[in-house]
Amino acid sequence: MAGYRGHISGAIVFFLIYFLGIVFLFAATSPNGYLLTTNNVVMGLALFAICLMFGLWPDVDTNSKGQDIFYTLFFLIDVFLIYNQRFNEAAYLGLFCILPILGKHRGWTHTYWAMIMVPSPILILPFIYSPETPYAGLPYYGAAVVGYFSHLFMDGLVMDEPKSKKRRKKRSSSRRYSTR
Repeated sequence: MAGYRGHISGAIVFFLIYFLGIVFLFAATSPNGYLLTTNNVVMGLALFAICLMFGLWPDVDTNSKGQDIFYTLFFLIDVFLIYNQRFNEAAYLGLFCILPILGKHRGWTHTYWAMIMVPSPILILPFIYSPETPYAGLPYYGAAVVGYFSHLFMDGLVMDEPKSKKRRKKRSSSRRYSTR
């Protein structure tokens, strides 16, 4: 199980692999081969920030640096929404913010389905709000999933046995040594 620095390091390594893949894909499909433009640098920094944030996200369900960062960010966004009289959005953000606290540590926030579902608004919102470029969120969604995966990997949950198999092994080994 990694700590804050371990999750940051893991997210950086996984991001570099992801980013090199994007650069290779872009270079292979770009007719001019221009990779170093202002838009690409800004996009790369945004992808990096998203990957780091989602590398910390699963620990938002416990007292951690990730929780401090996210709840500060959520508070600032909520104040902004309320100031701009976007009360419905502020209410939904508040509802979303309490969900991790309702579970236990290493509960639903440390699952594969959460890795796919939690960043899904990044993928879905461009389909709703800019149908002319519906796939605009795809690289950002990819960065979020990569960051989330890095967290699960660093916590040892990727190659870990399912809990049901562990329980069966534990029960069968305890039966072997019973005194009956």
